Amino acid sequence: MHFKHPEILYFLFLLIVPVLVHLFQLRRFKTSYFTNVRFLKELSVQTRKSSKIKKRLLLATRLLLMAFAIFAFAQPFFEAKDSKNVSNEMYIVLDNSFSMQAKGKKGELLKRAVQELLENTPETAQFSLLTNTENYWNTDIKSSKSALQNLKYSATPFELSSIIAKIKAHKSAHKKDIVVITDAIGLTEKDIKNIDPEEQPYFIIPEAEQKNNISIDSVFINQTLENFYEISVNLSAYGEDFKPVSMALYNHNKLIAKTIINFDNKKKKINFTIPKEAFHGYVTIEDNGLSYDNKLYFSISKTKKTNVISIGDPEKSKFLSRIYTQAEFSYNNYSLSNLDYNSLEKQNTIILNELEEVPQALQTTLKAFVSKGGNLVIIPSDKSSVSNLNAFLGNFGKIQFKSLQNTSKLITKINFDHPLFSGVFENKITNFQYPKTAQSFDISSPYPAVLSYEDQSVFLTMVQNPVSSVSVFSAPLNAVNSNFQQSPLIVPLFYKMGQNNQKTGVNALTIGNNQPYFVDVLLTKDAILEIKGNDDSFIPIQQILNNKVKLVFNDFPETAGNYSAFDKKNWVENLSFNYKRSESDLSHANTNVVSDFKTADTLSTIFNTLQTERTDSQIWKWFVIFALLFLALEMAIIKFVK
Repeated sequence: MHFKHPEILYFLFLLIVPVLVHLFQLRRFKTSYFTNVRFLKELSVQTRKSSKIKKRLLLATRLLLMAFAIFAFAQPFFEAKDSKNVSNEMYIVLDNSFSMQAKGKKGELLKRAVQELLENTPETAQFSLLTNTENYWNTDIKSSKSALQNLKYSATPFELSSIIAKIKAHKSAHKKDIVVITDAIGLTEKDIKNIDPEEQPYFIIPEAEQKNNISIDSVFINQTLENFYEISVNLSAYGEDFKPVSMALYNHNKLIAKTIINFDNKKKKINFTIPKEAFHGYVTIEDNGLSYDNKLYFSISKTKKTNVISIGDPEKSKFLSRIYTQAEFSYNNYSLSNLDYNSLEKQNTIILNELEEVPQALQTTLKAFVSKGGNLVIIPSDKSSVSNLNAFLGNFGKIQFKSLQNTSKLITKINFDHPLFSGVFENKITNFQYPKTAQSFDISSPYPAVLSYEDQSVFLTMVQNPVSSVSVFSAPLNAVNSNFQQSPLIVPLFYKMGQNNQKTGVNALTIGNNQPYFVDVLLTKDAILEIKGNDDSFIPIQQILNNKVKLVFNDFPETAGNYSAFDKKNWVENLSFNYKRSESDLSHANTNVVSDFKTADTLSTIFNTLQTERTDSQIWKWFVIFALLFLALEMAIIKFVK
């Protein structure tokens, strides 16, 4: 037992006062008997004995009355079970990612969590509220009521590790109580490994009842015809027993195609044929699952010729002119001596075809070219300087040439999963005529091989980044050294290497994916590009690079949709932005990672538990009650005991 005011216990010394009063009242006297009252002797002795009992009872009740009164003023209590954490600060982490749109027993998971916060959080409780994107520090339920009621779903996936890092960075002299409300979609062990063992959070994991969901994953050009595009839409179905869903294709909000999809497999590809012209619209479905992944915005730019040049012997470059036709490419070949360096920055792809040495000036120019989004293809010569090549390749990655081998080898292995072969083969082919080379360099490369020899050594590898690529062959491709020019692989391979990464096919950017984007536009020094949508606009981070502008969007825009880039009032290019599809699978609620933590079904349970474990048991009221009882007893003794 503890006392809130232990200093009051010194007043217990006052208990000696009733004792002293009692002693002074016990006066001694000599008994003297008169003859005429002798018969009263027995009665008199009996009365005196009763008086002594009464006084002793009164002394006892008064002592107990004073003792209980003093104890009551000292306010005794039993210490709480978890009293050491009574001063902890409360942090509530609320997941408002798109997966929280799923419906549980009482409606959408996020809306139900907000309602419970508003109903069960004590008005006097101080806490900090953290969502996927917003932080409200040191607030209370009245101050944060408006923010909670207006809380929207966030395109930013729930990352508990980053939110815990924010809480740790919030300096405080007290320990922390953390309550995490999440559906656990995408929750990993990495997210919880940095949680302080002394500040283990409470988890509330609401469960969705409807876990079926269909999402549109991607759109791409499957085939380019003379006057049409055949575009393919990839869909994923999560769950079981799907009903047919409706899919529609819109261009500038105008319906151009519609179909019904039956899901006999979890993955589905639907094809549409559209005119071969600029497209700025979206494809949409209607299902009973999450709504955020039911629409995918995309754009297709007006067809432009891709600029490609090869640098090398014209005779050895004739095969390239047959691949890069005038219908789709603007192709030219230059010998090294006739090369116009000023024309390089206007190209999309540059091919170094069997140069014996790459001059330092050309190395510097090509390094800048690749950094600005250009594609580079390197075909070595059997007379190439290994040291010169390695010094040049060191600008782009860790590919290094070794010695030239005079050994004939077959090219037998195709990496069908490599982006260069995306959409090229419907099935994996194994029974084609293998091309071969007479001489080849050994190559050291940490990057995946695109094509390999029969001995698993590299024939073609690629250094790839989000906006450009550097493709490196290990052998000359001239007709004397190799029959690769007659191989059916050469056309799709060089066609894909010649394409600009961002200017062909479908434009469908992902919000939050911070890869740079290059826009072909010539701006004045102080001009800037602005991205505009139907309802909002923003200015991205940008850098002017000669005839291009490098854009970085970070977390903009906030809303998925179709946008356009403008130079003042002049339209430049169409862009489309979409949310990440990382939370479409509602069956991936990883509740196992929180099995070692405290969990609860409702927020009120946590508040009640904390209050019970951290509230002292006050017993001073009992002492007041006993003091009153002894006061009543004293009055009864005075009145009724003779």
